[in-house]
This record gives sequence, C-alpha cells and structure tokens, in this order.
Amino acid sequence: MYPFIEFFWIPVYTFWLTITICFFLFVRMLKKLSIRINFDFLIFKKNILWYFLSVFFFSRLFYVISRWNDLKYIENPIEFFIMNDYNFSLMWALFWFFLVFFILLKVRNEKLDNFINGIILSFLFVLPIWFIGSLLWWQVYWKETMYWIEIMYNHPFTPVPYKVPIFPLPIIYSIIFFIEFSALYILSMYVKFKNILWYLWLAIFACIIFILEFFSWKYWVFKETFYINLSQICAIFILIFSIINLKRIYKEDNKSNIIIN
Repeated sequence: MYPFIEFFWIPVYTFWLTITICFFLFVRMLKKLSIRINFDFLIFKKNILWYFLSVFFFSRLFYVISRWNDLKYIENPIEFFIMNDYNFSLMWALFWFFLVFFILLKVRNEKLDNFINGIILSFLFVLPIWFIGSLLWWQVYWKETMYWIEIMYNHPFTPVPYKVPIFPLPIIYSIIFFIEFSALYILSMYVKFKNILWYLWLAIFACIIFILEFFSWKYWVFKETFYINLSQICAIFILIFSIINLKRIYKEDNKSNIIIN
C-alpha cells in the first residue's frame, strides 16, 4: 500500500497525514455542532492539548502492549513515538479521550447528556476517513478471498503476512460508518428524544466493531487468551455503557410522566 508519499522528494507519511486530517475535522465538526445543538465548545477548545497528549500517548502505549511479542524489544524511547509501524489503538484513543472528558465534566459539574450528541456525531464523521487511512498504512486487513476486489500488500516494509491479494476490510468499515453517520445526522434533525438516539447509535457502533473484528486477521495478544481482540473487549464495554444509559433515560422519562400525571 502507501505508507508514505513523496512531496518534492520529502516523504510524507499517510499515517500522520490521516491522523492530522481526522483531528482537525473532528474539532471542526464539534464546533459546528456546538452552535447547532447548543453545547459549550470551550470544554474542548480550552483543553485541546490535554486531549491530544492523552490520546496520542496512551493509545500508542496500549497498542504496544497488545503487540507485546513483536514490540517488546523497543529500547530507545524515541522509537516509541517516532514509529515505523503506523499503528495506534483506536479503542484506547477513545478511552483516554473520554477519561479526560469525564474528569472535566466533574470539575465543571456538567452532565454527559449535554455533550454526547456532538461527540458521537463528530466521531462518526471522521471514522470513514480514519479507515481509509488504515487501508493506506495497512493497519486493518482481512485474509485471502476470491471476491475480485482484493488488494496486494507488496510494500517491502509491510507487516501483512500474506503474499497474495487480500480483502480490503477497511473499505467495509469506511462504508458502514459513513452510512451510520449519514443516518444519525439526518435522524437527529427530526427525532425529538435525541439522548436515546445517541446512545442507541453508540451501541450500534459497538456492535459493528465487535462483529467485523472477527474478520480481522491481525495478531493480538488478547486473542490468544480470550478468542477476541482488544477492540472487541472495548466494544463490549461500550455496549454495556450504552444499555445502562438507555435504561437510565427510560426510567427518568417514566418518572417524569408519573409526576406530570
């Protein structure tokens, strides 16, 4: 694939290029939605450095842990940050983003329900681009198939073990998440009970990750023990989190109706 492209004889890594594009698009969409949905964008703007550092460092750290058999030989700390394997852990990036966010919510004494709509929409907005990037830097891949849309990973530095064309799983991810974003964006303009909508589609996101990761043929240390990888474990927790909040909203709605009646 294309881990880097040359721009005036200077190598530009598609890995960093994709992450940069996703980061600015995510922030841009958050700002746009803060006006449309009416939430405080300053909680993101004033703490953007903390979000960036936590997501960058810990998503890289837990990716290294998950690939410990291959990456335990890193001796120079610079290799941890200036890497040549183009990989972060998406789920741990999400975890540390929300950890910083929850801490700020506690400090500001605000509720998650006021922000979850903008965060979910912005996140789904950049996911298709993220997975197109993962196709370029071989982060996600399937196995050998016979569907006539296979791609050959023949770059000399590719970690993909197959020497034959394999199915481009990131394209499936990208298409599905583009459909999910489009559907959620349209529904959000017409559905009255938006909080239920956000958590429902967050649960759908978790189900998509859990199901499609069974088709991923990347090596994960967790898969040897639990038969599911790190992304699927995180997807289970996201699904549980969504179900708990859906039940909470349902109970609060019933309680309000009883009081009114």
